[in-house]
Amino acid sequence: MTRGERAKQFAPYDAVKGLQEALRDREERHSRVEKRLISEEKAEEVSRILLRLKRGIKAEIECYAAFHDVTLRGTVTQVDFTYRKLKLDETQIWFDDIYEVRIIEHI
Repeated sequence: MTRGERAKQFAPYDAVKGLQEALRDREERHSRVEKRLISEEKAEEVSRILLRLKRGIKAEIECYAAFHDVTLRGTVTQVDFTYRKLKLDETQIWFDDIYEVRIIEHI
């Protein structure tokens, strides 16, 4: 057996089980950010746009989710003013976590 063939049989072997997963987890925790505050004027602007949202409207939303600032694009599937949340495709977003909303396409 050649040296290259011998090396191939050990390639998938993980000498320290779970090390890569632990490193990825640690890296993710270090990249977390705190939720930023928005001004009252910006909050009022977001509220006005949220009042215009209906099912089927395509939107882009900048928000805080899972300890990160993210921008999501999709179709509004639910707007719930009682519980102050909306669904963009299958992602649930709380109104208080929204930084900015842009309507991309009306129905």
